[in-house]
Amino acid sequence: MRFRLCAGLSLALFAAAATRPHYGGTLRVEVREAVESADPPQTGPGMADLNGAFAITRWEAGRRAVFQAEENAPGGRPFVDSVDVQMGAPLRERVIDLGRADVVEFAPGELRQAPAGQRMWSSSPVKLIALVFGPKVEDARVREALALAVDRGAIHRVLLQGQGEIAGGLLPQWISGYAFLFPTTTDMARAKSLVAAVPPAARAFTLAADDRTMADRIAVNAHDAGLTVTVVTGNADVRLVRARILSSDGPTALAGLAATLGLPEPARVDSPETLYAAERALLDGFHVIPLAHTPDLYAVGLRVHGGPGITPLGEWRFENVWVEERGR
Repeated sequence: MRFRLCAGLSLALFAAAATRPHYGGTLRVEVREAVESADPPQTGPGMADLNGAFAITRWEAGRRAVFQAEENAPGGRPFVDSVDVQMGAPLRERVIDLGRADVVEFAPGELRQAPAGQRMWSSSPVKLIALVFGPKVEDARVREALALAVDRGAIHRVLLQGQGEIAGGLLPQWISGYAFLFPTTTDMARAKSLVAAVPPAARAFTLAADDRTMADRIAVNAHDAGLTVTVVTGNADVRLVRARILSSDGPTALAGLAATLGLPEPARVDSPETLYAAERALLDGFHVIPLAHTPDLYAVGLRVHGGPGITPLGEWRFENVWVEERGR
């Protein structure tokens, strides 16, 4: 009985010590994209958000960034001594490295590759996936037909594995509060009717995307409506893009998306009603077709405590986490 009591007490004390914040160690992070700029990013989520709490000590464009904890950081010294970021790792390497890295980024469509039950950090839906038309697709009926033909539900359910939300507007529901007002349903009958009224020469165009699977899905939907979409690399008539939302303030977020997507500057906004009207005006003419809003997703290793290490906007907050020594 005494042995059991002592053993139980020892385990409890060990568990308490393991989860108690302490200083030291390196947080090892792997991200999907490779930042190729000559200098570290100064704005936006991710590595730029380490500024203030961490100072960069090493920058290898497209490969690696190392940050050191600032002793006099505004919110107090971070618990970890440093953050070591590896960039551009292929999916296979990131899956394998889950046993060695502490925080590993995954795209929504990659989650099936992560181990079952893996602990995750998720932002709010902060990336807009949308189709953006170039000037060569002049007929608004063609653009509207594609908007009606795309099966957003299948894209969200299968390709995005249910992560984020289907989008009919530019802003996600958690920011605007009215995103549900924009239609997202497929209407193939209406799409076919629109295409039938268009000259045959205007029914064909090219589509460029970094996600070939999603582009192929869109091309199949377009074909069902009577359109001919050829998926290409490089310049194209339509682009499948991902635009990041950088603010939780509706007017600021809308203006940022408009600039990123090449849309006109939104009208002045001073109320939810005028914000909706401004967004509605940007979508008129179907020059942009929103498809989905997706979150940032990170798999988190067992030796990481505290957090979560990201905000709803996907900003890194690694000063609030600590790590156990390996082999401890």
